[in-house]
Amino acid sequence: MELIQITPSIWQLPLPVGHVHIVRLPDGYALVDTSVPGSAPTVLAALDQLGGRPQDVQQIVLTHYHLDHMGSAADLVAATSARVLAGALDVPVISGTVPEPMPVHTASERALHEQLMAGFSDAEVPPLKHVAVDVDLREGDILDDWPEPVRVLHIPGHTPGSIALHFEESSVLLSSDTIATEDGRAILGPFNLDRQQAIASFRRMAALDVEKVCVPHGLPLLENGGAVLRAATPENDWV
Repeated sequence: MELIQITPSIWQLPLPVGHVHIVRLPDGYALVDTSVPGSAPTVLAALDQLGGRPQDVQQIVLTHYHLDHMGSAADLVAATSARVLAGALDVPVISGTVPEPMPVHTASERALHEQLMAGFSDAEVPPLKHVAVDVDLREGDILDDWPEPVRVLHIPGHTPGSIALHFEESSVLLSSDTIATEDGRAILGPFNLDRQQAIASFRRMAALDVEKVCVPHGLPLLENGGAVLRAATPENDWV
């Protein structure tokens, strides 16, 4: 898949289910999410396009515990020796010490979920491997060894420990699954554990002063992203 350059130091690797973001650090690279199990070779091939080697990956940030985000983390850790960072409340599921709670689906979400699961089966997606988390992330934490200070936002609802990353100087938001895009619009991401909490997290991010919004599902908003978020009606999505 062709990389999409978001800023001079951020790229999106578009994948069929669950995009991966690559961030150039002062001394290497970070990955934000890892897509479904079996995606590690594609992610490393994208890194190679940027001139990076597996050993250059310093950090892997997981925005939450779903299969299409943490799916290839264990394989990428094995290939890179990177540290894993994740929202504190999702760490027990990511590490495999507690089972994943099931989201509450609307009727339209249930049909989409069944379609996705059938697609994973047809594609013979490998089983999920859990992975140890080295750093628990919480609201207000700053990733200060990145190309600019990056603020961690705790955005519960999709999962208890979902996080977003706000690049304040670059005016970029990596939203996690709380926000998706469709036909240039921002919509509430499906498959939430607590729908009302997810809507509140969506509205919180919509209040940020951001120009570019990168979502794991859909095309990035590269202009007027904040305005697009504020025009959204997440209360009406997936009903």
